[in-house]
Amino acid sequence: MSDPKKLFAALFEPKRIALIGASADPTKTTSRPQRFLRKHGFNGEILPVNPSRSEILGEKAYKDLDAIQGEIDHAYILLNGRGAVEALAAAARRGVKVSSILAGGFADAGAAGASLQDDLSRIVAETGIRLVGPNSIGTVSTDPPMVLTANAAFAIDKLRTGRWAVVSQSGSLIGALLSRADARGIGFSRLISVGNEVDLAVGEIADLLVDDPGTDAILLFMETLRDGERLARAARRAHAAGKPVIAYKLGRSEIGQELAKSHTGAIAGSDATFDAFCRRHGIARVSMFESLIDVPALLVDRPPATHSEGRGKRVAVATTTGGGAAMVVDNMAMAGLDIADPPQALVDWLKPLGIAAGEGKLIDLTLAGAKPEIVAGTIERLLADDGNDAVIFVVGSSAQFNPELAVEPLLRFAHTAKPFAVSLTPAAEKSLALLTAAGVPAFRHPESCSEAMVVCLLRTGPQPMPVLAAPSRAALDALEAGRINGFDERRAADLFAALGVPMAKSLAIPDAKRVAAAVTEVGAPVVLKILSADIAHKTEAGGVALGLMDGQAAAVAAREIEKRVRAYAPHAKLDGFLIQKMERGLAEVILGFRRDPLVGPTITVGLGGVLAEIYKDASTRIAPVDEAEAAQMIEEVKGLATIRGYRNLPKGDVAALAKTIAAFSSLAHKAFADVAEAEINPLLVKGEGQGVVAVDGLVVLG
Repeated sequence: MSDPKKLFAALFEPKRIALIGASADPTKTTSRPQRFLRKHGFNGEILPVNPSRSEILGEKAYKDLDAIQGEIDHAYILLNGRGAVEALAAAARRGVKVSSILAGGFADAGAAGASLQDDLSRIVAETGIRLVGPNSIGTVSTDPPMVLTANAAFAIDKLRTGRWAVVSQSGSLIGALLSRADARGIGFSRLISVGNEVDLAVGEIADLLVDDPGTDAILLFMETLRDGERLARAARRAHAAGKPVIAYKLGRSEIGQELAKSHTGAIAGSDATFDAFCRRHGIARVSMFESLIDVPALLVDRPPATHSEGRGKRVAVATTTGGGAAMVVDNMAMAGLDIADPPQALVDWLKPLGIAAGEGKLIDLTLAGAKPEIVAGTIERLLADDGNDAVIFVVGSSAQFNPELAVEPLLRFAHTAKPFAVSLTPAAEKSLALLTAAGVPAFRHPESCSEAMVVCLLRTGPQPMPVLAAPSRAALDALEAGRINGFDERRAADLFAALGVPMAKSLAIPDAKRVAAAVTEVGAPVVLKILSADIAHKTEAGGVALGLMDGQAAAVAAREIEKRVRAYAPHAKLDGFLIQKMERGLAEVILGFRRDPLVGPTITVGLGGVLAEIYKDASTRIAPVDEAEAAQMIEEVKGLATIRGYRNLPKGDVAALAKTIAAFSSLAHKAFADVAEAEINPLLVKGEGQGVVAVDGLVVLG
């Protein structure tokens, strides 16, 4: 089904639903979809399919799909294994628009299950039926009501409506979100469990929700990323529509990392690449599960911040509990927000009341007691002050026992132009419900309040996609040479130089006999390296000798290197040696490129050298990047503070480094599609104005 509107209707607003394998036993999971549909007010037709029953829970039952007259919008398949596969095939023959499969036991259950999942994929490909799952616990709409799920959480008496949609790769976590949100007085518009994503996946469903007039925010619970291009498109469209996309992702994919031959995969990891994906496409990533229901209230109807340095991230904090406020402030400060000073007008207003508010960052009302007029007056003045960009009020024990004192005065500040949030230190469910119902963003954990404000103020919209120029003929020729002969360090250097990376002066020789003459030509001191496309890390193989001052020393070193390497990798094809000018710099940088299996081309910059994997001090982006973004990456690497002028240390050529990072990231061009990984380690950064130089390189073809 290619029409998005028809697909959306069949998914979330079907008129006729078939339940294949429906049970009449109310104790069985397979009876839940039918019971929940009716319980929560579904007004369409329910068509139970069970060859052994003529009636199920008061509804006429059918022996098979062919016995049902008319169109079927959605079929929920409640059978297991081979039975589910056969039911999907029957649904496709019958012309069902969308099917969902409840059962697991497919690719999540070993080789036999993977074979069954392959059968599902084949049916989808051959027939065009759209599929949710397998391993999908269901799809839910609240308005109009359509609770097509086997999730026990939907036994709830009343299903709240709302304007946030949830797309989850975990079925059980939908129930957890539902119960947590319901306790807060929050409802959802749509909820869907995508399971194994044989066909319909997070990205395409999110894309459908962008056009849903009943949805203002899209919340994603993710375990991996299977359709990055579609999700990127959805996120960009959602930004244009003013709908925030908020993602919580758990787990770390091992895809690619186990096979990675460079250090870069181990340094960046899937978590860093997913962060880079979110940053590039304007997705707000949260670290706390609770934040999925906490953060949207601060983001809906509030576009991403656009601020110059020192603007847009100043938060004023008032409180009736110093300790509770300190927890909020501490987390915000760690994440890069600034705590604003109390405005003088507020200090002057509070002074006659016996409150000394100008002696620190916090505006502590504790000693004055939680008085409604003081609370309201304080917040009113903070929201009117140009010296801050957001306001948080942290409430202590009065939130639990006397909400009329410090909570009820806050209700008038709902939907303020400036971000305003309330953090409740005690377990104060009544106050939480009051604030939520009024539309005031309220939090029961200081960490989630801090995270919400950080996301609100620091998130940015989707970044422009850098346009790559066509590769030079020299770069294409270097790539072809590596394809034909294999990429040893010499051929990797040729490719990198053609991209615009400054490379150390070097000379390749076929054997040890020519070492002495090569040292004279390059100029001592030199580094001697083994050349072999079969050896990714020469240092580990004993294939490197440093600081050789003359030809005789280099000739001796060459013989020793050859012995060590043959012992380390007896089957490796050795192509001679590389004599390289010994270079020095102020810092060593690792520069890595990977075609990540989840998010596509990535670029990583980190502290280089042999201990790069241990430090894991790196910044990762989706490739390509321009020089401005490359400069941001350099700022994020803590160990490179030394070349940024830290404590009057000599500055390195940061501009040249940024230019080189951008040039290296052009490997993302489709002309280099078979370059799976590439790495420079180390890239030496020289003094300011003196450039950078790469002294080692690696290219791995996919």
